[in-house]
Amino acid sequence: MHVDAVERRLISLPALSRQGKRINGLHRLLDCPKIWARAYEAIARNSGALTPGIDPRNTLDGFSLDRLDWIIRRVKEGSYRFKPVRRHYIPKANGKLRPLGIPDADDKLVQAAVKLVLEQIYEPNFSRRSHGFRPKRSCHTALASIQKTWGGTVWLVEADIAGFFDNIDHDILMKLLRKRIDDERFLKLIRGMLTAGYMEDWKWHASYSGTPQGGVISPLLANVYLHELDEFMDSLKTGFDRGIERPTNPEYQKLLSKGAHYRQHIAKLRSSGREAEAERLRAQLQPLIVAARKLPSKDFHDTFFRRLQYVRYADDFLISVIGTKQEAADILNEVTSFLKNQLHLEVAPEKSGITKADDGGVTFLGYAVRSTKRAFREKRVTRKGRRAMVKRTPVRGIRLHLPREKLAAFAKRNRLGSYHAIRGAMRPEMTISSDVAIIVAYNAMLRGLVGYYQLGNNWKNEMAPLQRVWWFSLMKTLARKHKCSIAKIFSIHLQRHQGDHGLWVETKDGRRFVAVFQLRHVASKKVMEDSRIDQDQPSFWFWGRTDLVDRLRARSCEYCGISDVPVDIHHVRRMADMNGVSWLARTRAARMRKRTIACEPCHHAIHAGRLQQRLDRIGVLSA
Repeated sequence: MHVDAVERRLISLPALSRQGKRINGLHRLLDCPKIWARAYEAIARNSGALTPGIDPRNTLDGFSLDRLDWIIRRVKEGSYRFKPVRRHYIPKANGKLRPLGIPDADDKLVQAAVKLVLEQIYEPNFSRRSHGFRPKRSCHTALASIQKTWGGTVWLVEADIAGFFDNIDHDILMKLLRKRIDDERFLKLIRGMLTAGYMEDWKWHASYSGTPQGGVISPLLANVYLHELDEFMDSLKTGFDRGIERPTNPEYQKLLSKGAHYRQHIAKLRSSGREAEAERLRAQLQPLIVAARKLPSKDFHDTFFRRLQYVRYADDFLISVIGTKQEAADILNEVTSFLKNQLHLEVAPEKSGITKADDGGVTFLGYAVRSTKRAFREKRVTRKGRRAMVKRTPVRGIRLHLPREKLAAFAKRNRLGSYHAIRGAMRPEMTISSDVAIIVAYNAMLRGLVGYYQLGNNWKNEMAPLQRVWWFSLMKTLARKHKCSIAKIFSIHLQRHQGDHGLWVETKDGRRFVAVFQLRHVASKKVMEDSRIDQDQPSFWFWGRTDLVDRLRARSCEYCGISDVPVDIHHVRRMADMNGVSWLARTRAARMRKRTIACEPCHHAIHAGRLQQRLDRIGVLSA
C-alpha cells in the first residue's frame, strides 16, 4: 500500500471508530515499511531492547533491512508464528513474586506495529477515567483528578482484581476486539500473540488465558478489556447521581438572612446621620458573622443528594460515593457481579471493602486518600462596580497523604536507617567513592521519591522525617570515609553556597556547585488533565525523515566508512565502546539512544573487543 494512502487511512481511523463503525483493511496497513520503522523506533529506545527472549542471540542488536523485510513478508503471508515468551519473576512489595513474560525481539516488533494501529482505533474511545498506560496520562493525572473532583466524598470503595493480567479471558477479549475490528487476518495475528505460551525451566507451557506482563501490547489489550468496566461504571453513575447541588444549610441561611437585615438597617441609619445607633447595630452583627463562618453553607446531611465517582489506573481502581453505607455496599456488589459474570474476573475479598473517607481513608497508587471532616475553600471575588468579597465554598476536601509505611519501606530498602526512630545509618560500601559521587547518589535517591510524592497536600512536612534519616545517613557515610565526626564534615570538607551545603567541582563547562538536596528546593506539583484526550490523534506518523532507516539504506558503515555493503544496527551498551570512531558517529549514537550503523566485520569486531585493531589494520583514522 502506498505511504500516502496508509497515512490517510490511519488518520481516518479515530473518526470511524468514534462513529461506532467496524473497521476493516487493517492487515493491509502492515504492508507499509514506514509503520514498521515507527514500531522499531518505539521499542529500540527502551532499556529492554537488548533483553533476549527464549533465544539469547535474538535481540534488537543487529537489526537490518533484510531482517525487517523477512518479518513483513511473513506477516503479510500469514505464516508468522510467535515464539513462547521467557518467564521471569520479579519480587512484589508483599514478598510474593510477579511473573513477567519477555518476548522475542522480532515478536516485540510485531506487537509494536499492531499496537500503533490499535491505538488509533481505541485511544479516542477510552474513558477519561482511565489513566493507565495511555499517552499523556499517568498515576499523577489519576490522583490529580481525585483531588480536583472528589470533594464531599463520604465512602471510598475498593475492589482489587485477583491476578488480572493472568486471568484475561481470550475469548472475551477477541469478542471485544471484534466490536470495532472487521478484519479476521488482523485478529488472527493478535490471537497468535495471546496463545504463544511461555517457557519456564526449559519447558513449554500453554497460555489459555491472560496476557503476559512485559509484552509490548499487553497494557493496551488490558485497557480494551477493562473499558467494559469503565462503561459499566458510567451507566452506574448515571443511575445513581441525584441532585444538581447540595441544598443550603437552614441554620446558615437563617444567620445570613438576619445579617442582611442588620446591614440594611445600618445603611439607613448611616444615611440619616445616626452613626451611634449604626455602630451599636454593627456590634450586634459581628457575632452573627462569626457564627456563620463556623457553619457549612450547604447541608451535608441532605438525604436526596447523591454522587458516584470512579477512577482507574490499569487494573487498580477506586470508587467514591456520596450516599449511605448500604448504597456503597450495593455498588461494590454490583461491580463484583459484573466483573465475575461479564469479564470472568474475581475480586479478592481480603483486599476489597468500604472505608469511611475521613477515617483513615485508603491507599491508592502509593498515596493515602482520605477526606477532611470539614474544610472551607476561600476565594476572593471582585465584581464590576462593587467591592471585593470573600466567597466561602464548603467542601469535604479530598487530601493526598504520604503513607508512613511506604516511607519506612523506602528507608529500609535503601538501608538508610530506622524511619520510626529517626536514626540514619552509615552505608560502608559507598565510602570507596568520591565525596561528590556520594552526594550525587544520595541526591538521586531522594529526588526520585520526592518527584512522585509532590502531589501530596502536606508532602514536605510528611517527608521531613525520612529526609532527616536520609541526611544523617549521608553525613555518617561521609564521616566514615574521612574518619572524622559529622561536625568536622561541615567545618572542613563541605562548603556553603547560597544557603546550601555541598562541594565545588570542576566540569567541562566550568566550576559547578553540587549541593546536598533539600526539600525546599522543590515546589509542589500541579498536574492538569489533558483536555485533548478525546480529540483526533495528530498525524505524526510520517512527518520528518526516519533517520535510522535512511542510514540503513545508505549501506555505509559509520565505523570504517566502507560503502555499498550489508549493514545492520549496533546497540551501544556504553558510550565508552565508541572510542576510535569519528565525532559524527559518536554524536549520532548519543542522539539515537546509542544506536549506530555497522558493517558485519566491524559489528563482529565490536563484540569481540577488537574494533580498534580492525580500524588500525585497514588504515582508518579516527577523528
